[in-house]
Amino acid sequence: MGRSGAFLQVGRKEHGMRPAVEAIGDFDDFTVDLLSEEQREQASRCMNCGVPFCQSGLAFNGARRATGCPLHNLIPETNDLLYCGRLSDAVKRLNLTNPFPEFTGRVCPAPCEAACNLGLNDASVTIHDNERAISDFQWSLGIDPLPKCASDAPLASVIGSGPAGLTAAWELARRGWRVRVYEKDDRPGGLLMYGIPNMKLPKWVVERRCQLMEESGIEFFLNTDAVSIADDICAESDAVVIACGSRMPRRVDVPGAGLSGIHFAVEYLSEATHALLDEREASITAKGKNVAVIGGGDTGVDCVATALRQGAASVRQIIRAKRSPDSADSWDAWPNARDVYTQGYGQREAMALFGEDPRLWLTDTVGFADNGEGSVSAVLARPIPDGDPYEIPAELVLIAKGFIGAEQKVLEAFAANKNVYVAGDARMGSTLVATAMADALQVVDRIVAEADKRK
Repeated sequence: MGRSGAFLQVGRKEHGMRPAVEAIGDFDDFTVDLLSEEQREQASRCMNCGVPFCQSGLAFNGARRATGCPLHNLIPETNDLLYCGRLSDAVKRLNLTNPFPEFTGRVCPAPCEAACNLGLNDASVTIHDNERAISDFQWSLGIDPLPKCASDAPLASVIGSGPAGLTAAWELARRGWRVRVYEKDDRPGGLLMYGIPNMKLPKWVVERRCQLMEESGIEFFLNTDAVSIADDICAESDAVVIACGSRMPRRVDVPGAGLSGIHFAVEYLSEATHALLDEREASITAKGKNVAVIGGGDTGVDCVATALRQGAASVRQIIRAKRSPDSADSWDAWPNARDVYTQGYGQREAMALFGEDPRLWLTDTVGFADNGEGSVSAVLARPIPDGDPYEIPAELVLIAKGFIGAEQKVLEAFAANKNVYVAGDARMGSTLVATAMADALQVVDRIVAEADKRK
């Protein structure tokens, strides 16, 4: 261990954030990295535990999601290597388990930190920031493409280029397979490209990785509906991986749900990113409008932040859950995440701009008001458990209630074929980027093992 007892002398310090008034003026990254020496000092806080729950990736106490890192990153080891300044070794250790730390180091909610042993009695280690620092160092040196596979190597076709699809493609190529990726959109990346806004995951980060994959011999077929050519894909492939994500949004079935001005969150976020990359005005915009976001998860936070950057007149977030307490007994929850009140970046920005947290707790959506011309003018809300309905002005409503599964037409198109595998959110339902990546790695293990048996 690099510095014994450092956790007793060094306090936790996370990456900084740009001032809210500045950050909402553009779609650039809202975070501010620590200096390299500060990050090394943060890595020194790792206690090198005998039983590091941070890297467990197991479910405890009936938790729905795994505790700790789903990818089983060797966290104490990479922390120690970062502290000791052995960054090249830290990169190698991180790459043993995580093919895309530049993604997880930016968008993962860090269940590893919730499971950190130090977090029982103190602030946990900045594992998330440490991972990003290691990855950024690797990219600063440049990453060589994978060796090109043999021309007669087995062919794998991957349907979808989100976290699971890219992971499956990269790992199969690393193991010597020829790989083709089919994506219905105009750019690869899936959720990473169009489901997560630029200020949270800059698109050059995704484009850089996809370019490296192309240099490694992986072929991308964009603007391609794989459903229409499913039989051809299966006929020429030794394995097919369905990684189309969980894209079917959960609806709000209340009176007025069909009014103009009501959109699903991913539709809105996708259009905002399309407009940004295409350097044009967005066709769905919050500019000058009262905005209501229905749903309190990460996607809802992204909607709040995007609306602010588009110049919304006001933003409210309608949430059926009650407000979490300001503190919780760590021993009751650990190694799972604590149920405590926190603010996402969008909520912090809204509070700085409007003077209050945008969330309305214990509030149900019971309908939408018509402005008389077929467009929404307000959300009809009602306090939970009972109360009189009231109106929340809104000319733009964004539904961020999660997803109910993959598009059935994709699964059905490939169902009758052999050697077809399903990975990531398409199999498990909506989950973390890291969990989808971990699932894709397991699917690749199975593909390769079964292919070897057939030889």
